[in-house]
Amino acid sequence: MTRKVFAKLLGLFALLLVFHTAVMVIVFRQFLPSSPGDLFHRIAREALFAGLIALAAALPVAAWVALGITGRLRQVVDFAHRIAGGDLKARLRTGGDELSSMETALNQTAERLGESFAEIESRRQELAAMLDSMQEAVVAVTAEGQVRWSNAVMQRIAGTQIRAGRALVQSVRDPDLLACVKSALATGAASTGRSSSLAPGLIFEINAAPLPSGGAIAVLHDVTRIEAAERSRRDFIANVSHELRTPLTSIQGYVETLIEAPSANPDTTREFLAVIQKNTRRMSRLTEDLLALAGVESPDYKLARQPIRSSALVQDAIESLGGLIVDSGVELEDAGAPDSLVLADPDAMNQVFGNLIENALKYGGSGGKLRVGATKIAGDVDFFVQDFGPGIASEHLERIFERFYRVDKARSRESGGTGLGLAIVAQIVHAHGGRIRAESELGSGTTFFFTLPIHPA
Repeated sequence: MTRKVFAKLLGLFALLLVFHTAVMVIVFRQFLPSSPGDLFHRIAREALFAGLIALAAALPVAAWVALGITGRLRQVVDFAHRIAGGDLKARLRTGGDELSSMETALNQTAERLGESFAEIESRRQELAAMLDSMQEAVVAVTAEGQVRWSNAVMQRIAGTQIRAGRALVQSVRDPDLLACVKSALATGAASTGRSSSLAPGLIFEINAAPLPSGGAIAVLHDVTRIEAAERSRRDFIANVSHELRTPLTSIQGYVETLIEAPSANPDTTREFLAVIQKNTRRMSRLTEDLLALAGVESPDYKLARQPIRSSALVQDAIESLGGLIVDSGVELEDAGAPDSLVLADPDAMNQVFGNLIENALKYGGSGGKLRVGATKIAGDVDFFVQDFGPGIASEHLERIFERFYRVDKARSRESGGTGLGLAIVAQIVHAHGGRIRAESELGSGTTFFFTLPIHPA
């Protein structure tokens, strides 16, 4: 660039020299027409010689000017390359000549570009943070089906396979999600679906919609809990209906028999009435347990908790519930408990011990003994009710605290159980901030444990 500028300036000086010589020749011919030829030629040579001297003196000046201009222009070119490469903090040093206005304008342009890009980046980061904070999984794809962007939830579900630039069909193997996205891309309209194979044990509701700039976006809402709640509701209604239908059918049959045979044998009538009474008591227990379960599951359920010693809780349970087993021939043993303070509702705890002792008496009373006690572990007191009956198979231990779940359905109904006692116990213990579990070995009995946090003195 320097050589080009210098050559142009040198050419300009040469042109000026030729023009100067020509003018001198014309002037001399005009004003000295009668001068001798030698004098004219001598003056012309001197003029030419003077021009060459001026040209020689102008050469370094031209070179210096060329270097200054090309240096400034090279800075402008480097500045443009830095801006094109994304360095929006680049700035030009301005001088006091004609180029300074251009340099100032370029600096202002770069500053405005930097501010615009900073605002765009800030908004992009805010949008990314908002999408990452969503509970729903979000993935955007191009018109060709390649992943454009995905939030943290989607990346956690799909794993490392999903990333920008990779085809969605290679990142996600779920046919329902792929079908929804494909439909949104093909029709340009929103598409919905449901996926149960994207992640083990999770159910997603899919909403895919086209993007104005091309491509599509899919939002996956986790409806696993909603589905579980709906399934639980259906099961609950079915179980209640079944539990009520059995005694109602029995009552209806015996009542109809008594109505059709008003002069029946008194002994037969008394037997029928005893059956009716037994079924009404069963319905009454079911209703009471349903009300108790609804109460402890209600958001308005309040506990009157107070500091109480764990040994006092165990002693109160044995004294108040010992009457349940007086005629059963089963021994109720106090296994001891620490004097640690726990924060508990005494009435609620009495209900917990009552349900556990009654359950142990029904299904483990054949062992002839029940033990009630507590031990101190870390920051909790671990209470237990132990029987020495036939025990429970390991596959049932994780589900025995579910509503209406029975290990032996025929035996439970025969003994009058509603299948809600352990569910009520679990809800009360959880309301106290504790945990509940069961340990059992076939032929060696079952032990129910529940913990309560130790209350500072």
